[in-house]
Parts: sequence; structure tokens; C-alpha cells
Amino acid sequence: MTLTEMRYIVALARERHFGRAAEACHVSQPTLSVALKKVEGQVGAALFERTASDVRITALGERIVEQAQRVLAEAVKLDEIALTSGDPLSGQLRVGIIYTIAPYLLPQLIPALSRQAPRMPLFIKEDFTANLVPALKAGELDVIIIALPFTEAGLVAQAVYDEAFRVIVPATHAWSERQSVQSDELDGEHLLLLGHGNCFRDQVLESCPRLNAPDALEHALEGSSLETIRYMVASGAGIAVMPSSAADPLIEREPMVRVLPFAAPSPTRTVGLVWRVTYPRSAAIDAVRTALLACQLPGSSPCRT
Repeated sequence: MTLTEMRYIVALARERHFGRAAEACHVSQPTLSVALKKVEGQVGAALFERTASDVRITALGERIVEQAQRVLAEAVKLDEIALTSGDPLSGQLRVGIIYTIAPYLLPQLIPALSRQAPRMPLFIKEDFTANLVPALKAGELDVIIIALPFTEAGLVAQAVYDEAFRVIVPATHAWSERQSVQSDELDGEHLLLLGHGNCFRDQVLESCPRLNAPDALEHALEGSSLETIRYMVASGAGIAVMPSSAADPLIEREPMVRVLPFAAPSPTRTVGLVWRVTYPRSAAIDAVRTALLACQLPGSSPCRT
């Protein structure tokens, strides 16, 4: 079994979907299917059960995937040892970043990092934290930018900056002329939230404890992205909580909404970097951190180290 074939079956075990696994491996679905059939032919048994709507891993498949993950992790270490002999700020850096950070950070991060490391182009993957972490551990990514706290063996997490939350309301809303909003006032409002599984949704609910009460979200609606939610607010569908990097630019360019700060203490999220303990390009990680701080996103402040 080749390393490439191992990557295919590990991706399929993670995604439980041929199309998504093929996309994660940057190959066509037929290519992945042919490789899997070859491996199963060599093994002499099925590693996955396929139905029209589902892909399930067999008991044998679980054992082989576990071993393949160990082999791939050791192969990554070999690549990282080789990298230590070169310039750590030269060559591609593979960066993962969550959906609620990427659109607001990348326009400033790319030029800032280019100034720090002009010979280090980025490969960028946007996804949920739950998907970025396995890709980081498998060596498919070098570093990820996510909301903290985060703790897992074999990975290092470093806080970089804190970002305040804002309340976004329609321009016609009764709160539109207010100077601030208390976090416990959101209960009972038509609140627009991201869907289940999105860490920013969880952070909003944690920051506003009354939203966890029974029936507190009775009138809540869900949007697929912060930009979609912003348009829903503008249409008058409800109000929303957004990070300042997404909300503050609306003050100048979106007349149909009002951006209100929370009354002190304002809810915040901490954004940071996560990478493998064994990753040798520490200078590349430092360059990303420096570039993140240079972006000076609205409503953000550096974390104390």
C-alpha cells in the first residue's frame, strides 16, 4: 500500500463521503474509488460498506486506517526533518482557517505576510475547526487559525489576539439609536445564528448565558454564513451577534444596519495559531503571528504573552 493510497482511505474514513474525500485529496472521485478497490483487493476484504446514502467503515477498515494514520504521521516527520536544512521562510506554507475568520482576515493577512516572508506562498483551506484539526494532525496542513481555547496532545496552541463582539440590528430597530446593548437583553429577540457545529454560534451562546434558558431561542433563525446573516439583518429579519472584524466595516458601508457595542464587559473571542509539536519551521509560525498582529483588525487587541 502506497502513502498516497493511505491518504485516500484515511480521508474517506474521516469524510464518510467519496466526493468530499476526493476533494480533500485533490483528486477525482473515480481515482479515489479505483485506489480503494485496489487496496481492498490486496487486503482481500472490504474496508468500507457503501450504500446509496452512506459510507461506513468496517472493523477491519478501522484497524487499517489507524495503522495508516500512524504511518502517515511518521512520513510527515521525515518531511519536516528534511525541511530543517532549508530556509524556513522559503516554500509553501499550508494554512487552515475557520469560516468566521477567513473573509475578514485574509485581505490584510496576505500582504502583511508577503512583507514578512516574500518567498513563502500560502495554500489556504477554509473549513470548520473539527475538519481542520484532523488535516493538521495528518500533515495536510502546517498551521491553522482558529478560535481558542484548544488543547490536544501533540499540538501547540498560541493565542494571538482577542476580538470583541458586536450586536447588529436593522436601521429601523428600536435599538438603532442606542449607545450599547447588555448581553442579557438578547433573550426574546429574533436572533439570527450560525448553524449547529459552528464554533462562533457556541461562543455567542456562551457569552450570553440567558440564551441557554428554555425557549430563549424560540424565535431564532439560522444563516449559513456571517455574510448571509448580515443581509438577513439588513432585510429586517432579526438581529445578530458578529465579531468586530465582520461588523465594524459595516458602519461605513451598510446604511441598512446599525452596529452596536456590548456594554462592558464586552464578550470576546480569542483567535490563535495551532501547529504540530514536531513542526520544524518555527520561523514560519512566528512570521504568521507577526503578520496577524500587523493586520490590526477592528475591535481586536493583542493577547498578553
